[in-house]
Amino acid sequence: STGTASTKLRLHAHGCLICLQNRDTPLRTRNMAKGYWLVKQEPEAYPWSQLVQEGVADWSGVRNYQARNYLRQMRQGDEVLYYHSVSDKCVMGIAKVLREHYPDPTDDTGRWSAVDIAPLRALKAPVGLKTLKADPALADIPLLKQSRLSVMPLEKEVFERILVIGKSRKPKHS
Repeated sequence: STGTASTKLRLHAHGCLICLQNRDTPLRTRNMAKGYWLVKQEPEAYPWSQLVQEGVADWSGVRNYQARNYLRQMRQGDEVLYYHSVSDKCVMGIAKVLREHYPDPTDDTGRWSAVDIAPLRALKAPVGLKTLKADPALADIPLLKQSRLSVMPLEKEVFERILVIGKSRKPKHS
């Protein structure tokens, strides 16, 4: 399983801010730059609108080792693009990591991890897969090269470019 179809987000039963504090040892040091990510979810299973309505959700159920390792690299405050996969195929909004990796509550083996995310804002214009593929600056992004992963890192410039395309950030002039 790649994690894409089986990934399910659920509202944390005790989703108060105190409970969202990191309890795990980070894989990277705290003074490193903010991370940028893209997570994929089928809108029929858990749409962006539901994340917005619930306010906090755990990103659990990932059963791909590479995606799990990426989850373990996410840090509190990292920004995350939320992508509707399968039917809509577009970036819908920006979320942030509230709680760093912890044991996946849907896993009895202890091998898998989850993180908690919260919505920041919707993109003013969702960015579709065709648009992403058509932009030469985005030709090598993991979404296009490793399309089956449900969690993937993005370079800051790529993240920013997608926000510009989604009319959610003004382009920087050089």
